[in-house]
Amino acid sequence: MRTGRNQFSALILETFSPVKYFSIDRVFRNETLDATHLAEFHQIEGLVADRGLTLGDLMGLIHAFFKKLGIKKLRFKPAYNPYTEPSMEIFSYHEGLKKWVEIGNSGVFRPEMLLPMGLPEDVSVIAWGLSLERPTMIKYGLNNIRELFGPRVNLQMVYDNAICRLDK
Repeated sequence: MRTGRNQFSALILETFSPVKYFSIDRVFRNETLDATHLAEFHQIEGLVADRGLTLGDLMGLIHAFFKKLGIKKLRFKPAYNPYTEPSMEIFSYHEGLKKWVEIGNSGVFRPEMLLPMGLPEDVSVIAWGLSLERPTMIKYGLNNIRELFGPRVNLQMVYDNAICRLDK
């Protein structure tokens, strides 16, 4: 027996519970190589779905994440993303380059993204996609992203720096 859309939606409304999803993967982007761009990079993605989440919750989560990495100078800039509204780019100050560098993008899912999933109207989803390489540059004072991969890697820097671990 097939469950009708209205029955399915009612089931989700009754059984919804908050969720958190995270992933790290390597992605390709058609970029010109320079000090802050590679053709491939690692992206840290995540989303949280719960009732009453706001842009402030998203900003707080991002601040807490980077604070654990020792990165405290963050700025947020309004941006356009087709799936989120409001949306914002995330920047951190790079002391060596003496400029703000984009380290991610984020936002709150638009309601029309959630309605086809049958989620209750009062559920919000905050989401982000963060670079791994650029914050690593900032944390370890590297002025060129190419120093993280290939023949330009300073192996002594790898040996001298402790493994980065997040507190529980």
